[in-house]
Amino acid sequence: MAGVCVPWGGGACRLFSPIRRRFPVSSTVASLSLPDSSAMIVDDNLGAFLEILPKDLRHRLLNDSRRNQLVEVIMDLGRPPEARYLGEPGGQYLRNNEVSMEELEDAQELVGEFGADNRAGIEGTLHRISAIRNRKGFIVGLTCRVGRAVSGHIDMLYDLLHYGKSILFVGRPGVGKTTVLREIARVLSDEFQKRVVIIDTSNEIGGDGDIPHSAIGGSRRMQVPKPSLQHKVMIEAVENHMPQVIIVDEIGTEAEALACRSIAERGVMLIGTAHGEQLQNIIKNPTLSDLIGGIETVTLGDEEARARRSQKSILERKAPPTFYFLIEMRERDYWIAHQTEKSVDMLLRGRNPMVEVRRRDEEYKVVIERWKAYDGQGI
Repeated sequence: MAGVCVPWGGGACRLFSPIRRRFPVSSTVASLSLPDSSAMIVDDNLGAFLEILPKDLRHRLLNDSRRNQLVEVIMDLGRPPEARYLGEPGGQYLRNNEVSMEELEDAQELVGEFGADNRAGIEGTLHRISAIRNRKGFIVGLTCRVGRAVSGHIDMLYDLLHYGKSILFVGRPGVGKTTVLREIARVLSDEFQKRVVIIDTSNEIGGDGDIPHSAIGGSRRMQVPKPSLQHKVMIEAVENHMPQVIIVDEIGTEAEALACRSIAERGVMLIGTAHGEQLQNIIKNPTLSDLIGGIETVTLGDEEARARRSQKSILERKAPPTFYFLIEMRERDYWIAHQTEKSVDMLLRGRNPMVEVRRRDEEYKVVIERWKAYDGQGI
């Protein structure tokens, strides 16, 4: 494991050794070097995506110089179709003519059946098609999102994977959380030789169809009949298939948060994403706060309150966090990494925790900046 940078250590990169160190007083910067095999490779299978679109839109996008930055195509009944691109606010109309019901029906026929969550996919790809229905249940809008398998993005947290600790990702939609989960699954199964099971509720991680996409490597994939059953499939995976790692996307209910804790207590490494942009969102969310240990109100005695210089009623973390690390994905190439237990405790005491800023420089190399103060608004 030579050349792996130890997080929150004092100084620059060194041999991996999971020992405890104090945070340095001043910030430090380290550049993370990775194996040559970590070069960025993107596989989007755009041809299959374009096949479900009307012929004129297909031709327009095939000849678009920005097609590699295409994020999604919006088709709403009675409105011109719209394309949205990575890094650009708003969208761009692809033609003046409005989308017809016939075009929506043709697309629906090519895609196939939509699930209970109004999502569908294109078999053998990572593309996702989401439907908007009217009150009678007819589809009146489609969000056609391009799914890309990105190999090489793992270098943003490659060193953290050596710890074997659970990691939770938070970030706004479209920032790349699912893409990162897919790459983590491949690396843990193929390079780390772990038994990885993916709980794939909407087939976003492993793609549509019974045979998962090659982007997840040797990981196994369990599909979920209904989104409301995700927590049960998570427990089923642990009880029936002896995984060393469970990967789950979009943890959003109390039952799923409790399932995560149950899995972590059995010694299984968890990699997941949750709704929210920052750690504070999880702390304030009563449904998901158990992921970071839960929050409870504690009443202090008079002497203890004076010693702490605080009110008698304070908030404290209730239990050890389910996820050892929490990563805020502010942008695709700008992350803030927390050691969850320490960050939560300091935030509850009104202090700024020590975090790491992980970003790419102009040469696309990963740079790790260690900071002392974090206020939740950016660094």
